[in-house]
Amino acid sequence: MSESTQLAGKHVLLGLSGGIACYKSAELVRLLIKAGATVQVMMSEAAEAFITPVTMQALSNQPVLMSQWDAREPNNMAHINATRRADVMLVAPASADFIAKLVQGRANDLLSLTALARPAQRCALLVAPAMNREMWAHPATQRNIAQLRADGAVVLGPGSGDQACGEIGDGRMLEAAELRDELIAFFQPKLLAGKTLLITAGPTFEPIDPVRGLTNRSSGKMGFAIARAAAEAGAEVTLVAGPVHLATPRGVRRVDVQTALQMYDAVLPRAAAHDVFVATAAVADWRPAQMTEHKIKKDGSSASTAPSFELTENPDILAAVAALADKPFCVGFAAESRDLLKHAREKLLRKGVPLIVGNLGPATFGRDDNALLLVDAQGQRELPHNDKLSLARELIREISARLQEKL
Repeated sequence: MSESTQLAGKHVLLGLSGGIACYKSAELVRLLIKAGATVQVMMSEAAEAFITPVTMQALSNQPVLMSQWDAREPNNMAHINATRRADVMLVAPASADFIAKLVQGRANDLLSLTALARPAQRCALLVAPAMNREMWAHPATQRNIAQLRADGAVVLGPGSGDQACGEIGDGRMLEAAELRDELIAFFQPKLLAGKTLLITAGPTFEPIDPVRGLTNRSSGKMGFAIARAAAEAGAEVTLVAGPVHLATPRGVRRVDVQTALQMYDAVLPRAAAHDVFVATAAVADWRPAQMTEHKIKKDGSSASTAPSFELTENPDILAAVAALADKPFCVGFAAESRDLLKHAREKLLRKGVPLIVGNLGPATFGRDDNALLLVDAQGQRELPHNDKLSLARELIREISARLQEKL
């Protein structure tokens, strides 16, 4: 699924209450539309003090709704019509005052009136808090947030960091890209709700000396995409990552490691407590038997010889997890350079796992797209070439179906 179709067919009612974070909402409109959504903006009177309706109209290409007495609506009921057309109502920013109004059921302006009048069964309410850290931490706000969740709203964030007032702490509205991703995740089927997944991703790095080592070209993108897709599907996800330069997917617990032994030590104690283990990482099969204390240097003479290394085998993480008495459902990855089906099937038997996902490593390392081959005892099935997140979502659907078969 391309970036421009992630929210295709979705109509978002975006509400703005008062707060400096309104400037982020302008970028959010742009990103939602770029992802395929249509966006109707609704602003409180306080929001107009921070950003103009003209700006939001220009970005959304829709008239901005501001008054409950808006005569442009044929029936003069903008608070009814707006949510009947929407798939979701997202309030970003949601001020402390507006959150209090939601909890109390107050409806003295168009935005709060619309939130109260929406058909809750089909138009969910998502709220992105934005306020000073002391306002966020205040017991009244925390009571209101707890009640808002109990009433069925989804609270997104807040983030933490520098605030407009000059203070630092919790209460920042999430960034526009984060809110877009949260909205995309909201619409994904919760196929793994209540399940726990342990995922490995990226390469390992086996040091030869303090500055050099044995590694491979794995970027970790496929494993990180699977972690994101699993979290979108409602799972609790732990991601054990080798040395990669990738942001942690929201809602995912991350454990960073360098070597195969470190990855083994991170995975084995956790594995039995998870429902699924997905071994995406390209783990080095071998490591130097000993690491040289100092950097190995050339002596500058023409007679110098290249150093030699004794290698020792790394533990097989996937096979070790598959051999546990209380093992999770295990999914292995096979990154091959040729004879993909042959090697994937051999790995399936050798590791003793129910599913191997094969791909041609040199054709996908570092790229944002891939093609996968699912191999099990019954046969094989291709997942055609696509972006890695779309393939990850398809793999999550496959894993969910296989878990259901086990019940």
